[in-house]
Amino acid sequence: MNATVFKVIRIIFGVLLVVFGANKFLNFMSAPEEIPEPVMNYMVALTSTKTLELVGIVEVVAGLAFVFNKFGGLLAIILMSVSVNAVLFHAFLGPADIAGAIVLLVLNIVMLVGYKEQYKPMLK
Repeated sequence: MNATVFKVIRIIFGVLLVVFGANKFLNFMSAPEEIPEPVMNYMVALTSTKTLELVGIVEVVAGLAFVFNKFGGLLAIILMSVSVNAVLFHAFLGPADIAGAIVLLVLNIVMLVGYKEQYKPMLK
């Protein structure tokens, strides 16, 4: 992958992660008005157990890592659990809104591919 293209994608992805992660704390983006009951139950469980805050922290830290190109390879692996969970959440509970989760997953895979040289020593 071209280094300049990867850099642009990395920075855009990082900024998106920081914004959506910060939203979990500051709630500056409005939630949909009509939320299906299974989605609401799941979100209440995540909120009451502080899991949503943990996800927000992971997103903000990963976003900053990508923006500043520090520990990006490590955070791309850690963020993969969030990406896969987001796709599964939308696939089973809210399929109408799955596009954003798929974009998150694809961009995360791009990050993994971009940092593949960092993983070679681990996989020997």
